[in-house]
Amino acid sequence: MGGFRYGRYDDGPDPLRPPYDVRSALDDLGRSVMAGASPTRALRDLLRRGTRGLTGLDDLARRIRERGRELRSRGRLDGTLEEARRLLDQAVGQERAALFPDPGDDARLRESELDDLPADPAAAIRRLSDYRWRSPDARETFDRLRDLLRREVLDAQFRGMKQAMARGTPEDLRRVGAMLDALNAMLDADNRGEHTQGDFDRFMAEFGDFFPDNPRDLDELVDSLARQAAATQRMLDSLTPEQRAELLELSRQAMEDAGLADAMQRLGERLRARRPDLAWSGGVDMDGTAGLGMGDATAAVAELADLAELEEALGQGYAGARLDDVDADAVRRALGRSAAEELERLRELERELRDQGYLSGARNRLELTPKAVRRLGETALRDVLSASGGRAGSHETRDVGAAGELTGTTRPWRFGDEQPLDAVRTLANAARRGPDDGGRLRLRADDFEVAETERRDAAAVCLLVDLSYSMVQRDLWGAAKQTAMALHALVSTRFPQDAVEIIGFNDHARVLAPRELAELSLEPVQGTNLHHALLLAGRHLDRHPGFEPVVLVVTDGEPTAHLEDGGFPLFSYPPARRTTELTLAEVDRMTRRGARITVFSLADDPRLEEFVTALVARNGGRTVRPDPDRLGSYVVRDLLSRRSRR
Repeated sequence: MGGFRYGRYDDGPDPLRPPYDVRSALDDLGRSVMAGASPTRALRDLLRRGTRGLTGLDDLARRIRERGRELRSRGRLDGTLEEARRLLDQAVGQERAALFPDPGDDARLRESELDDLPADPAAAIRRLSDYRWRSPDARETFDRLRDLLRREVLDAQFRGMKQAMARGTPEDLRRVGAMLDALNAMLDADNRGEHTQGDFDRFMAEFGDFFPDNPRDLDELVDSLARQAAATQRMLDSLTPEQRAELLELSRQAMEDAGLADAMQRLGERLRARRPDLAWSGGVDMDGTAGLGMGDATAAVAELADLAELEEALGQGYAGARLDDVDADAVRRALGRSAAEELERLRELERELRDQGYLSGARNRLELTPKAVRRLGETALRDVLSASGGRAGSHETRDVGAAGELTGTTRPWRFGDEQPLDAVRTLANAARRGPDDGGRLRLRADDFEVAETERRDAAAVCLLVDLSYSMVQRDLWGAAKQTAMALHALVSTRFPQDAVEIIGFNDHARVLAPRELAELSLEPVQGTNLHHALLLAGRHLDRHPGFEPVVLVVTDGEPTAHLEDGGFPLFSYPPARRTTELTLAEVDRMTRRGARITVFSLADDPRLEEFVTALVARNGGRTVRPDPDRLGSYVVRDLLSRRSRR
């Protein structure tokens, strides 16, 4: 009987993870666009902020900073110096203990030699290198000290060398020397243009155990070694001048004793020449209590540098920033596999927004597609209706589909139609095509036909939205855009027989298509040219003479601009008398068309109040003073109530 074993899945992304909702991510992106952000900025903010079920770049950057603080608290950088001093004092103490019982002159002479040792550990170690130890324990401790220095210096230059040099035998040192000679020769050959991948493969076959990160070619090896060398220099720069001088002298002496000083110097010069762009200077602050060895200290400094680069890439705050700039392997090393998967899911989200047809254009100049604009309109409408506690089409009606009397004719169904289906014609179309291979009669979209009705209740809807700079200053810009998008979505999807036009106005007015409205950015323009907006609205009503006229105005200020005879806008504050006269003249024309104007007044301004009172008196319309946060629900409710009355 077979058995089953359960464990953590580690073969790529988790196939059972809950999928993220691209449409809800688009809604979040759309809200930023509606607030005035460009699609490019909105996407960048979305990726930084994250969305439902998806961690953003800001959270990853926060965890990177926490990792850096944890690393800085790991220990001090002078651990090798501290350990060298301890072993030196231990060896000298063991030697004195062996000399003390001996009454001979040789013992006193040796004690005098120990008394005269320099305070500088490097100088003391150099003088003791030729000392004939009386105590075997002292000799062993001193050998441990010298071996420690060799291993720490090599580990600082070659990450993981401490493990490769665990035995510290003469054969190990000879092999390190052979590796350095081969590496320098390979770099010289590359400078002459004579290096091949085969040369590198043979080098790795012989010395690959010295390089646990397993570079694939010479460039990767040089990059790794240069970063390690630069980190070593930054680690030295982090010490006090006295500590730095001591450690440099100990390192130089250790390499000279091992016969590696010249090869190490040549390698350092070549690495610096190949990667001058690296940070070869500048210290770091470490505030831990334990002393770190030279190799571990260098590794900590190198990791801090990697974390700083990673945090900058995650911030995406530089020109041309892309998610591809973030190194997923670096994220995995710093934060683990789950964080790297979160980064990949953000990349998938960006791809899905394109693949599902919501975004188009270059990365630094994204555009919303018509599909995305429709979705934003639906979202704006849903938000508006949820704020009002209602739903689209919640008014009473006794008609099925579009209002109006049946004409007796039919036509093919189109998306958005609300007319009643003609079941007989629909089934007849399917029957003429015949059954499928299984003998079943199947309906297709092109089979459907709807009954035509007379459009006796159709409306020509004009929404005039103030886009002047005062709307921005009063934080009304986003609410106005949301209202316009919601109204357009309501009419387009629930009342397709109506004709809707959105007109924005500041110093001049213009008709805004849904995409233009969605991507409209903040405009620091003074002027409230309601005169021009009413002119454009009148043209829309005149193009639809059989429709009921609906004119809605959203504004926070009295008219301060008008259109001159030559077509040029003229701004004046306080408002010129001619501005008021021309605007009220257009109001009178609206009245003659039978259009009653509803003004949604968004500011407690005596001048605005005076103008709106005059407008309502001449037109017979009305004034609404909504809460700006619920502007959309007031406008939508107003339109729905008009349709309900019809």
